[in-house]
Amino acid sequence: MSLDNLFPHPGSRRQARRLGRGPGSGSGKTAARGHKGQKSRAGGGVKPGFEGGQMPLTRRLPKRGFTNKVFKKEWLIVNLRDLHRFPADSVVDEKALRQAGLVKGQVKNIKLLGLGEVTNALTVRLPAVSAQARKRLEAAGGRVEVL
Repeated sequence: MSLDNLFPHPGSRRQARRLGRGPGSGSGKTAARGHKGQKSRAGGGVKPGFEGGQMPLTRRLPKRGFTNKVFKKEWLIVNLRDLHRFPADSVVDEKALRQAGLVKGQVKNIKLLGLGEVTNALTVRLPAVSAQARKRLEAAGGRVEVL
């Protein structure tokens, strides 16, 4: 098998309808848009949610709650089970997690959670560590330093 002999299953692909290609095509002249009107023009149509001038549903329904998206803190989660790849007595910080491929992108907040077990005594330096993760790390002989 190679790329030059790959093809779709018979009947799985249909040819697109070619509109406005003369009367013989079956969809020539108005190209299945009808006569005149907003929807027949190029770029014509109404925006999503427009209900012909009637008060739209999104504006009729009551608004509830509060969102604080602008100031929301996003946390990247790392679990104890992910730390098995670090040798004993090593320091686990953001740089080490990036080198191990556990943290990618521009994330400022990293939190260590207690899912899984840890056997190596590690020194963890992160902005946040859960109580369970701290307890399990210290039971394994490690140290936690919250930045």
